[in-house]
Amino acid sequence: MKLGFSAVALTVILTLGFTAGAQQQSVPDAPAPQAPAPLAGTSGPITPGLGAGSSPSLTGSSTSTDQPQAPSSQTPPSQVKDTIQTAAPESATPQDIGSRLVLNATYVEVPVTVKDLKGKLVSGLTWRDFKIYENDTREALKIFTTDPAPLSIAFVLDQSLTADVMAKVNNSLGAIQGALTPYDEVAVFSYNNGAQERTGFTGAQSSRLPAVLAMTKAVGREELTPVNDGPFASCNIRQNGNCVDPNLQAGRSAGNSTFITIPKEIHTLNDAILKAARSLSDRPKGRRRIIYVISDGKEYGSKATYRDVLRYLQTNKIAVYGTAVGDSARWGEGYISRFHLPFTMYDNRLYAYTQATGGYLDSERDLSGIERSYAKIAEEARTQYTLVYASHEPLIDGKFRKIEVRVSLPGMEVIAKRGYYPSGQDTK
Repeated sequence: MKLGFSAVALTVILTLGFTAGAQQQSVPDAPAPQAPAPLAGTSGPITPGLGAGSSPSLTGSSTSTDQPQAPSSQTPPSQVKDTIQTAAPESATPQDIGSRLVLNATYVEVPVTVKDLKGKLVSGLTWRDFKIYENDTREALKIFTTDPAPLSIAFVLDQSLTADVMAKVNNSLGAIQGALTPYDEVAVFSYNNGAQERTGFTGAQSSRLPAVLAMTKAVGREELTPVNDGPFASCNIRQNGNCVDPNLQAGRSAGNSTFITIPKEIHTLNDAILKAARSLSDRPKGRRRIIYVISDGKEYGSKATYRDVLRYLQTNKIAVYGTAVGDSARWGEGYISRFHLPFTMYDNRLYAYTQATGGYLDSERDLSGIERSYAKIAEEARTQYTLVYASHEPLIDGKFRKIEVRVSLPGMEVIAKRGYYPSGQDTK
């Protein structure tokens, strides 16, 4: 019995001792909340809408504090307006909220296309292969990229073509949508005797574009040969040897037996390009602005002049591309039509637009060639080298600035705009 009692007592004593030791151990507390560190450069409480400083009173007067106010590090607005922000500030204080910085941007964006002697696109060039000059002064490149850009294209369709050429163009319009991506947007214009907008900008892959292109198809015009004598002459009704209508009398508007007055054709190409350019001028930044013209390039009867339209294009960063059809697409004749004889109609004004704005003109005569030109030119406009530099000229002076782009590799054709006019939109 004593042995059993002693074993039980020993067990009780060990149990009590273990419990007492466990109760003596201290349980760690949770971390105590710490006060936030004060903001740098502030003193006093922060009032919403008023910033840091003394607390405003209910009557509208500010109460002074015993502690002296820290000097403000904010630059006066008069000094911030004309400065160019080159780097982000190291630290932003509540006083910076509400400040307005005016950035005078002098960056110029130049899309460039490079081709070899066979007319194929050259890829794989780096920024070291390019040299860019503005007004014969070399500029350092600030940004260089080869990323494809979404396109904002204004299609301009010439409806003053002859009937046979117009039929080929009508059959090729179905291939336009296949050359575009869902990120592109398209507007459609047409011109004959005046420009007309068929639709505003819509998605390139929307169902609206094929419907609008179908309604833009036209019959075209018939080429008439002027005849001033015989039964088929303009004056075929005579009385006592003279025309009944004095306006058709020989020697006047219809000419005579030695001189034929050729009827004047109306091709308002300048007006159509200007109308398309106005719709492109408000497209958002980051999109490539393109005018794509399907025409023979003839120009006569427009109210807008070539010089004014070209200045508008060079001010709003718009490039003109085109597919020459008809007489301008014939071998030999298409080259001669680029030259203009005084007091005559411009046979191919479209070539001058493409060369001055950094675009490209493709000449095609048959249906398959016209369809292939849509995809080829869309690819060239999308995959370009983009060069950005900071101009050394004043911000806005209204003067034309000549641009020249050179590539270090020999035998390369460099296609870029010849210059630009500075615009106030660049400062926005």
